[in-house]
This record gives sequence, C-alpha cells and structure tokens, in this order.
Amino acid sequence: MNILITGHKGFVGGYFLRKYSQHNILGIDIKEDKDARDFFKTNDSHFDLVIHLAAVVGGRQTIENSPISVAVDLSIDAEFFGWALRTKPSHIIYFSSSAAYPIEYQYRDSGILLKEDMIDLDNIKSPDLTYGWAKLTGEYLAKFVANEGVKTTIFRPFSGYGTDQDLSYPFPSFIRRGLIKQDPFEIWGDGCQVRDFIHMEDVVNAVDECVKNKIYGTYNLGTGRPISFNELCSIVCDQQNYHPSIRHMPAAPTGVMYRVCDPSLMLEFYKPKVTLEEGINKALKTLI
Repeated sequence: MNILITGHKGFVGGYFLRKYSQHNILGIDIKEDKDARDFFKTNDSHFDLVIHLAAVVGGRQTIENSPISVAVDLSIDAEFFGWALRTKPSHIIYFSSSAAYPIEYQYRDSGILLKEDMIDLDNIKSPDLTYGWAKLTGEYLAKFVANEGVKTTIFRPFSGYGTDQDLSYPFPSFIRRGLIKQDPFEIWGDGCQVRDFIHMEDVVNAVDECVKNKIYGTYNLGTGRPISFNELCSIVCDQQNYHPSIRHMPAAPTGVMYRVCDPSLMLEFYKPKVTLEEGINKALKTLI
C-alpha cells in the first residue's frame, strides 16, 4: 500500500511506522520542519491509506494551561479534510480522542463507561477543553467527508501507553519514578482520578484489523478496566519491590476524574492482548 502518516515522528506515529514498515510510507511531521497544513494545501496525491495523527497535545499541563496552543489542531484538521475531499484516499484513519466525550459523564466515582453513541454530533455537549473541542470538530468534519464517499474510520483512544512516551504523560512519569525509586512518590491531585490504559501495540493492531477487514465507523480504543493513579503507582512500586510514602499534589492539573471506555464495539473485531501489568513490566525492563 501507499500510506501517508501525518505526525509519524511522534509517539503514536512511531508505532505505525514500525507496523507498516513493509509498505510505501510517506511521513509528514513538524519535527522535520514539514507542516502538514502546507502539504495539504499543495499535494494532490492519492493514497491507499491515510493515518492522520498530526496534532498538538502536550499532556495535561499543556491542555489545561495552554489551551490556545492546542487550538491549532482545528487548523490542521480543516486543511486535512479539505485535502481528503479533493484527493479521495481509499481509507482514512482519523485519530480523535477520549477527550471528545462530554465531561458531564466523567465525574468522580461515576462508574460510567463511555460509549461511542454518547457523542451526538447533532447535539454536541462540552468536551475536555480545547483539545476535546478540536477532536470533536475533527469528527464533525469527518462526517462530511464520509458522506462524500471517502471510507473513514474514527478512533477514540483512551490512555495509550508504551515504552517511549514523553514524560509529560502519567504512565512514563510513573515508570521513571519507579525506576529511580522516588520516595516520596509524587502523584498529581489526590490520585483518585481514573483512566483506562491500553498498550500501543494493541492500538496499532486494532487499527490494522480495521484496515485489513475494511471496517469503517467510530470506535473506542481501550480495555474498559478502570485504574486510578494511586493504583497505577502501587503496581509500578510492587514490580520494583519498594513501598514509598506518597506525596499527593493537589495544585497540579488532574483533568476529569473518571474516564473509562465501553470497549464492546472494538471487541467485535479485536481483543487487547497486553495487560497493564505486562505493559508496566516491559516498560521497566526497557528503560533500565
């Protein structure tokens, strides 16, 4: 296949580069001084598969404290979908986010599993700050492109993790603290915020199943297993055989309190294989 991957130098993009290394890949990334928006304005090539990952994210600190910098994603996606409408790729993979879900469902101890139909593009409810709005807008634009006959699959990944993620995200930060046996172990907020962690190997393999089987539509990428940051700390420290005191940091950004997916639709074509415990063990061994 001829594949375009935008944001190929990022954490997620690297996994897709390795997954599709036997295919003809064109990567576009600002890290190589190639702005995807410039590419979309001037390029008329047809691709068999497009994996659109280019976005400003930057972790919770950026999302909460620099919302305007994240809003550039609106511009990136506007140019992308205009290009897609013009060039008609055979299959678009658009990476949205669990941040697109309405925050009204994500309160402390809610226990609510987020289902794909909880986002109604004809009755939009407030997502998670400008990053959530940008991804929600991307999904809205994707709908119009799909209506023009472009085959499109939208993924809403939850807390994807791996071995080479930026330290601005919780998982690699916890791994790093565990490796140095930090004591006291620092946790932003009260540690009760809950997330749904899915290994990047499962993310790319789930996407690949959709590519191979021509599955279109909108799907969560997660496990449905709720894990609090306090629990994540406990698992990391148990594997490192130490039990530090905990220093909670209530003034630090925490995000929503409960974000866990209903993976039912994904499970119709893919079942995650890497448990969180296995993923933590792999990360600890890789980074030693």
